[in-house]
Amino acid sequence: MDRRTFVGLTASTLLAGTPDSIKANLFNAKTDERITVRFLGTGAADWDGRDERGELRRLTSILVDGHILIDFTPTDKDMLPADCHPEVIFYTHSHGDHYNPSAALKLGIKQVYLSQTWYDIAKDEFEKAAKELNLDLPVITPIYIGQQITIGDLTFTPLPGNHATDHLFEQALIYLIEKQRTRILYATDTSGLTATATRLIGIDAHQKGTPITALIMEATIGMGHDSDYRLFTHTSVAQIEQIVRVLTATKRYTPSIGQPVYLTHLARTLHGTQAELDAHLPAPLRAAYDGLEVVFLAD
Repeated sequence: MDRRTFVGLTASTLLAGTPDSIKANLFNAKTDERITVRFLGTGAADWDGRDERGELRRLTSILVDGHILIDFTPTDKDMLPADCHPEVIFYTHSHGDHYNPSAALKLGIKQVYLSQTWYDIAKDEFEKAAKELNLDLPVITPIYIGQQITIGDLTFTPLPGNHATDHLFEQALIYLIEKQRTRILYATDTSGLTATATRLIGIDAHQKGTPITALIMEATIGMGHDSDYRLFTHTSVAQIEQIVRVLTATKRYTPSIGQPVYLTHLARTLHGTQAELDAHLPAPLRAAYDGLEVVFLAD
């Protein structure tokens, strides 16, 4: 289970002892709700190959259900399965550790989604890269806060992150990923969660909402570095602990039994090794690593 973690203990327990005539239907229903996330890269922008400790984190990127990317750079390519040819990508923002038009074009991406606040910039950069590489230009679609984009059985909802870029009025995005009852919040890059994001997701305790069933969140700032200057644009482990406590107490976070909160976008200079993180991160937090694949399933 080192490289593939299946989270569905409740489903397994439910199926035990169930009559065969009903079991197949229950299994199919549960299977339809599963969302597979493969972490292609889990590092922040200060990673540039293997470090002096022998540690390696590629730049942050995930592959959803084997065919949809969120962010992608050349560092992530070797983490794609050999038979994987994603054609759709969502971008969180324009920073170079998340966004690389040439890498997307070489991969064969045909559909790009990104915030309308920097659509014109991205369109120009993709056009330039496509011309230089002599490759077809993908469809580039501007998206808006709260807009739902459905691709097959998955729905992606862009939400406002709290993160600044070189473009003063660019709105960085985090994403809610849904498949029936399974609801994953993928939050990078951002400092905490904005009020608008929590309201749109349905986890604002001031109103009746719908809980998330999984959380993947950036933890650029490690334990013992709570005074780091990046706090205004990135999230710390301590902040995530508090977020999880509040969401759990208000029943806005209802994960499967034993399912961790996965941390990504880890700064090289602000975290220990993977082994040290595995040993010292407080439950239910767990540091993701490059190549980790998790299957999320609502109870």
